[in-house]
Amino acid sequence: MESAETLDSTEINWFRRGIAAGIPIAFGYMPVAVTFGLLAGATGLSGIEAVLMSMLVFAGAAQYMALSMMALGSGAAEIITATFILNFRHLLMSASIRERAESGSKLNRALYGFLLTDEVFAVSSTSEAPIRTHYITGVGMIAYGSWVGFTGIGYFAGSFLPELLTESMAIALYALFIALLIPSVKKEGKVVIRLAFLGAVFNAVFQLWLSTGWSLMSATILAVIVYEGIDQKVIRRRKT
Repeated sequence: MESAETLDSTEINWFRRGIAAGIPIAFGYMPVAVTFGLLAGATGLSGIEAVLMSMLVFAGAAQYMALSMMALGSGAAEIITATFILNFRHLLMSASIRERAESGSKLNRALYGFLLTDEVFAVSSTSEAPIRTHYITGVGMIAYGSWVGFTGIGYFAGSFLPELLTESMAIALYALFIALLIPSVKKEGKVVIRLAFLGAVFNAVFQLWLSTGWSLMSATILAVIVYEGIDQKVIRRRKT
Protein backbone atom coordinates (compact mmCIF):
# COMPACT_ATOMS: atom_id res chain seq x y z
CA MET A 1 0.00 0.00 0.00
CA GLU A 2 2.79 2.38 0.89
CA SER A 3 4.64 1.67 -2.35
CA ALA A 4 1.47 2.40 -4.36
CA GLU A 5 1.00 5.67 -2.51
CA THR A 6 4.65 6.56 -3.12
CA LEU A 7 4.23 5.76 -6.82
CA ASP A 8 1.15 7.95 -7.06
CA SER A 9 2.87 10.86 -5.32
CA THR A 10 5.89 10.48 -7.62
CA GLU A 11 3.65 10.57 -10.70
CA ILE A 12 1.85 13.66 -9.40
CA ASN A 13 5.19 15.31 -8.67
CA TRP A 14 6.44 14.68 -12.22
CA PHE A 15 3.13 15.91 -13.64
CA ARG A 16 3.52 19.15 -11.65
CA ARG A 17 7.08 19.52 -12.89
CA GLY A 18 5.81 19.13 -16.43
CA ILE A 19 3.19 21.83 -15.92
CA ALA A 20 5.82 24.19 -14.51
CA ALA A 21 8.14 23.50 -17.44
CA GLY A 22 5.29 24.09 -19.91
CA ILE A 23 4.24 27.50 -18.57
CA PRO A 24 6.53 29.38 -21.02
CA ILE A 25 4.88 27.46 -23.86
CA ALA A 26 1.46 28.50 -22.60
CA PHE A 27 2.46 32.16 -22.65
CA GLY A 28 4.02 31.73 -26.09
CA TYR A 29 0.82 30.21 -27.46
CA MET A 30 -1.33 33.06 -26.16
CA PRO A 31 -0.93 35.61 -28.99
CA VAL A 32 -0.94 32.95 -31.72
CA ALA A 33 -4.08 31.25 -30.35
CA VAL A 34 -5.90 34.57 -29.86
CA THR A 35 -5.08 35.53 -33.44
CA PHE A 36 -6.30 32.15 -34.66
CA GLY A 37 -9.59 32.68 -32.83
CA LEU A 38 -10.03 36.09 -34.43
CA LEU A 39 -9.20 34.75 -37.90
CA ALA A 40 -11.52 31.77 -37.44
CA GLY A 41 -14.38 34.17 -36.84
CA ALA A 42 -13.40 36.27 -39.85
CA THR A 43 -13.24 33.13 -42.00
CA GLY A 44 -16.82 32.22 -41.06
CA LEU A 45 -16.41 29.55 -38.38
CA SER A 46 -18.73 29.53 -35.40
CA GLY A 47 -17.34 29.78 -31.86
CA ILE A 48 -17.96 26.07 -31.24
CA GLU A 49 -16.25 25.13 -34.53
CA ALA A 50 -13.21 27.27 -33.77
CA VAL A 51 -12.75 25.85 -30.26
CA LEU A 52 -13.43 22.28 -31.41
CA MET A 53 -10.83 22.69 -34.13
CA SER A 54 -8.22 23.63 -31.54
CA MET A 55 -9.36 20.82 -29.24
CA LEU A 56 -9.29 18.07 -31.87
CA VAL A 57 -6.47 19.18 -34.17
CA PHE A 58 -4.15 21.02 -31.74
CA ALA A 59 -1.65 21.98 -34.44
CA GLY A 60 -1.14 25.68 -35.00
CA ALA A 61 0.42 25.63 -38.47
CA ALA A 62 -2.12 23.07 -39.73
CA GLN A 63 -5.04 25.08 -38.34
CA TYR A 64 -3.84 28.30 -39.97
CA MET A 65 -3.35 26.44 -43.23
CA ALA A 66 -6.85 24.97 -42.94
CA LEU A 67 -8.33 28.46 -42.52
CA SER A 68 -6.48 29.61 -45.62
CA MET A 69 -7.74 26.65 -47.61
CA MET A 70 -11.30 27.22 -46.37
CA ALA A 71 -11.07 30.81 -47.55
CA LEU A 72 -10.04 29.47 -50.98
CA GLY A 73 -13.02 27.11 -51.02
CA SER A 74 -11.05 23.86 -50.67
CA GLY A 75 -12.89 20.66 -49.81
CA ALA A 76 -12.59 18.51 -46.69
CA ALA A 77 -10.47 15.85 -48.41
CA GLU A 78 -7.96 18.47 -49.56
CA ILE A 79 -7.67 20.00 -46.10
CA ILE A 80 -7.29 16.60 -44.39
CA THR A 81 -4.60 15.49 -46.84
CA ALA A 82 -2.70 18.75 -46.51
CA THR A 83 -2.87 18.50 -42.72
CA PHE A 84 -1.49 14.95 -42.83
CA ILE A 85 1.43 16.02 -45.00
CA LEU A 86 2.21 19.08 -42.89
CA ASN A 87 2.02 17.14 -39.61
CA PHE A 88 3.94 14.09 -40.83
CA ARG A 89 6.92 15.27 -38.77
CA HIS A 90 4.94 14.44 -35.64
CA LEU A 91 5.41 10.75 -36.40
CA LEU A 92 9.17 11.26 -36.26
CA MET A 93 8.96 13.29 -33.05
CA SER A 94 6.75 10.66 -31.42
CA ALA A 95 9.17 7.89 -32.38
CA SER A 96 12.10 9.89 -31.02
CA ILE A 97 10.47 10.73 -27.68
CA ARG A 98 9.24 7.14 -27.30
CA GLU A 99 12.84 5.87 -27.48
CA ARG A 100 13.80 8.04 -24.51
CA ALA A 101 10.60 7.86 -22.47
CA GLU A 102 9.90 5.34 -19.74
CA SER A 103 7.63 2.44 -20.57
CA GLY A 104 4.05 3.31 -19.76
CA SER A 105 0.54 2.17 -20.54
CA LYS A 106 -0.84 2.50 -24.06
CA LEU A 107 -3.27 5.10 -22.76
CA ASN A 108 -0.42 7.25 -21.41
CA ARG A 109 1.53 6.96 -24.65
CA ALA A 110 -1.55 7.81 -26.72
CA LEU A 111 -2.22 10.85 -24.54
CA TYR A 112 1.21 12.41 -24.71
CA GLY A 113 1.41 11.43 -28.39
CA PHE A 114 -1.65 13.60 -29.05
CA LEU A 115 -0.23 16.45 -26.96
CA LEU A 116 3.17 16.36 -28.69
CA THR A 117 3.72 19.62 -30.57
CA ASP A 118 7.08 21.04 -31.64
CA GLU A 119 7.35 23.04 -28.43
CA VAL A 120 6.23 20.21 -26.14
CA PHE A 121 8.74 17.92 -27.84
CA ALA A 122 11.56 20.44 -27.42
CA VAL A 123 10.88 21.03 -23.71
CA SER A 124 10.31 17.34 -22.90
CA SER A 125 13.49 16.32 -24.73
CA THR A 126 15.61 18.41 -22.36
CA SER A 127 14.72 16.05 -19.50
CA GLU A 128 17.15 13.23 -18.77
CA ALA A 129 16.26 9.74 -19.99
CA PRO A 130 14.16 7.92 -19.14
CA ILE A 131 11.69 10.79 -19.55
CA ARG A 132 8.72 10.34 -17.25
CA THR A 133 5.42 9.98 -19.11
CA HIS A 134 3.64 12.15 -16.55
CA TYR A 135 6.23 14.88 -17.11
CA ILE A 136 5.53 14.89 -20.87
CA THR A 137 1.80 14.86 -20.17
CA GLY A 138 2.14 17.81 -17.78
CA VAL A 139 4.04 19.86 -20.37
CA GLY A 140 1.48 18.95 -23.02
CA MET A 141 -1.59 19.63 -20.88
CA ILE A 142 -0.63 23.18 -19.96
CA ALA A 143 0.19 23.89 -23.62
CA TYR A 144 -3.10 22.32 -24.73
CA GLY A 145 -5.17 24.24 -22.22
CA SER A 146 -3.54 27.50 -23.28
CA TRP A 147 -4.11 26.87 -26.98
CA VAL A 148 -7.76 25.89 -26.62
CA GLY A 149 -8.58 28.56 -24.03
CA PHE A 150 -7.01 31.46 -25.90
CA THR A 151 -8.63 30.31 -29.14
CA GLY A 152 -12.00 30.81 -27.48
CA ILE A 153 -10.95 34.15 -26.02
CA GLY A 154 -9.71 35.32 -29.42
CA TYR A 155 -12.91 34.27 -31.15
CA PHE A 156 -15.26 35.95 -28.70
CA ALA A 157 -13.05 39.04 -28.53
CA GLY A 158 -13.89 39.49 -32.18
CA SER A 159 -17.54 40.09 -31.27
CA PHE A 160 -16.51 43.25 -29.41
CA LEU A 161 -14.45 44.61 -32.29
CA PRO A 162 -15.85 46.66 -35.17
CA GLU A 163 -17.10 44.51 -38.08
CA LEU A 164 -14.74 46.19 -40.52
CA LEU A 165 -11.76 45.30 -38.32
CA THR A 166 -12.75 41.66 -37.87
CA GLU A 167 -13.32 41.21 -41.61
CA SER A 168 -9.92 42.74 -42.38
CA MET A 169 -8.29 40.26 -39.98
CA ALA A 170 -8.24 37.77 -42.86
CA ILE A 171 -5.29 39.76 -44.21
CA ALA A 172 -3.38 38.88 -41.03
CA LEU A 173 -3.39 35.23 -42.12
CA TYR A 174 -1.24 36.02 -45.14
CA ALA A 175 0.88 38.42 -43.11
CA LEU A 176 1.56 35.59 -40.64
CA PHE A 177 2.77 33.26 -43.39
CA ILE A 178 5.05 35.99 -44.73
CA ALA A 179 6.43 36.57 -41.22
CA LEU A 180 7.12 32.84 -40.87
CA LEU A 181 8.80 32.75 -44.26
CA ILE A 182 11.18 35.70 -43.76
CA PRO A 183 13.56 33.94 -41.29
CA SER A 184 13.88 31.01 -43.71
CA VAL A 185 14.62 33.38 -46.58
CA LYS A 186 17.34 35.09 -44.55
CA LYS A 187 18.93 31.78 -43.60
CA GLU A 188 18.52 29.80 -46.84
CA GLY A 189 17.45 32.46 -49.31
CA LYS A 190 18.44 30.71 -52.53
CA VAL A 191 16.84 27.41 -51.54
CA VAL A 192 13.55 29.06 -50.55
CA ILE A 193 13.40 31.15 -53.71
CA ARG A 194 14.12 28.14 -55.94
CA LEU A 195 11.50 26.03 -54.18
CA ALA A 196 8.98 28.86 -54.40
CA PHE A 197 9.68 29.26 -58.12
CA LEU A 198 9.31 25.53 -58.81
CA GLY A 199 6.13 25.41 -56.73
CA ALA A 200 4.67 28.38 -58.59
CA VAL A 201 5.41 26.82 -61.99
CA PHE A 202 3.97 23.42 -61.04
CA ASN A 203 0.92 25.06 -59.43
CA ALA A 204 0.21 27.04 -62.61
CA VAL A 205 0.26 23.80 -64.58
CA PHE A 206 -1.76 21.74 -62.09
CA GLN A 207 -4.47 24.38 -61.80
CA LEU A 208 -5.42 23.66 -65.41
CA TRP A 209 -7.19 20.46 -64.25
CA LEU A 210 -7.02 20.38 -60.42
CA SER A 211 -8.82 22.43 -57.77
CA THR A 212 -6.83 25.03 -55.83
CA GLY A 213 -6.19 22.85 -52.77
CA TRP A 214 -5.03 19.76 -54.66
CA SER A 215 -2.99 21.92 -57.01
CA LEU A 216 -1.11 23.60 -54.17
CA MET A 217 -0.36 20.31 -52.42
CA SER A 218 0.75 18.53 -55.57
CA ALA A 219 2.92 21.46 -56.62
CA THR A 220 4.56 21.65 -53.18
CA ILE A 221 5.37 17.93 -53.03
CA LEU A 222 6.66 17.81 -56.61
CA ALA A 223 8.77 20.95 -56.11
CA VAL A 224 10.51 19.40 -53.09
CA ILE A 225 11.09 16.09 -54.91
CA VAL A 226 12.47 17.77 -58.04
CA TYR A 227 14.69 20.14 -56.08
CA GLU A 228 16.03 17.34 -53.88
CA GLY A 229 16.75 15.22 -56.94
CA ILE A 230 18.64 18.04 -58.65
CA ASP A 231 20.52 18.85 -55.45
CA GLN A 232 21.64 15.23 -54.99
CA LYS A 233 22.89 15.07 -58.59
CA VAL A 234 24.91 18.26 -58.09
CA ILE A 235 26.45 16.85 -54.88
CA ARG A 236 27.41 13.58 -56.63
CA ARG A 237 29.04 15.48 -59.50
CA ARG A 238 31.08 17.58 -57.11
CA LYS A 239 32.33 14.44 -55.34
CA THR A 240 33.41 12.88 -58.62
